[in-house]
Amino acid sequence: MYIMFIGLVGKPSSGKSTFYRAATLAPAEINSRPFTTIKPNIGVAYAKVKCPHLDFEKQCNPNNSFCIDGNRFVAFKLMDVAGLVPGAHEGKGMGNQFLNDLSPADALIHVVDASGTTDEEGNGTAGFDPLVEVDFLVDEVEKWFFGILKSNWAKVVRRAFVDKKDAVKELAVILSGVGISEAHVMKAKSVSKINVENPVSVNDDELFRFSKILRGISKPIIIAANKMDLPASKENIERIKQTYPGMTVIPCCSEAELALREAHEKGLIHYVPGENDFKIIDESKLDDKQKKALEFIREKILGAWGSTGVQDVINKSVFEYLDMIAVFPVEDETRLTDKKGRVLPDAKLLRNGSNALDLAYEVHTDLGKNFIRAIDCRTKRTIGKDTALKNRDVVKIIA
Repeated sequence: MYIMFIGLVGKPSSGKSTFYRAATLAPAEINSRPFTTIKPNIGVAYAKVKCPHLDFEKQCNPNNSFCIDGNRFVAFKLMDVAGLVPGAHEGKGMGNQFLNDLSPADALIHVVDASGTTDEEGNGTAGFDPLVEVDFLVDEVEKWFFGILKSNWAKVVRRAFVDKKDAVKELAVILSGVGISEAHVMKAKSVSKINVENPVSVNDDELFRFSKILRGISKPIIIAANKMDLPASKENIERIKQTYPGMTVIPCCSEAELALREAHEKGLIHYVPGENDFKIIDESKLDDKQKKALEFIREKILGAWGSTGVQDVINKSVFEYLDMIAVFPVEDETRLTDKKGRVLPDAKLLRNGSNALDLAYEVHTDLGKNFIRAIDCRTKRTIGKDTALKNRDVVKIIA
């Protein structure tokens, strides 16, 4: 079974742990001290998609996900790792641990302190340029990739020439520990034009270029420009966008998102993550401090920016960067239920292009092994194992 991981990265005190708590509502220590996070926090976060129950005019009974106002939130793994400082690939700070913890990640969300109120090591300051922060993190991750490739290149040369092994397959085996597949290697080879078939001829410049392309393919980075509500942030965010036109930069305020989700959990407000407003349920339960905080969020963040940005970052990472789709397996194609009678209980995230057989294996290995056919519950048509699925498909597997 494929488990999707997204890693939260950034320098110490950039707001990673606050983002993590906002996205998962899982406990994580939040502190202004650098290296508050030592061991990685791993929790469940949720990508947001329109729930199919709206199309079928039925009320859903989610099991492995949840639904708010017709929005289904589909689970994946989110990991908050130790803060990164310059020189991490050489072991500085928590560098070695940070990079090793990133190995299973399919994509990286780089939480940047857009306000410029902390320096590159996470210490409080004023006027720090967040462009430096973006630069050094990408550089560290790419040097980490290069270091792994460089230290193992002699093995690739030996196996290609002495053992007559396929160099692409050998690279994939060597790099599998950092979440790189044969498909990743093949694509990076094609883009970089590196001569893997004759690895002895590859110089360091070619290998570094290959490692940069491989990083971009196997661990794409999206920038969460955090603390967008602070004075210098708006100007800094525009500068980041102009300087890095090829990267996705989304302004966010993880502290506001955390406040809204916690207030929703306590029944004080009704809030759908990613929306531009919330509803106070019972104003008498709020003290003056809470009322002022909520009003500030409504006016200065939701009103000014359209959302807190946290759910936008998550959805962009899952559905665009990683090209995933949400699919809903059921046992009864008419009632859209599982064996317990729950309507549209489960939602699965699959790679775009996945077929009915892939979904069967995702639900249970036995379903995949004994697959006969599937039914598209919208059209009631039978579909074969090779039929590609679409986002929000509802499917019955017959085995």
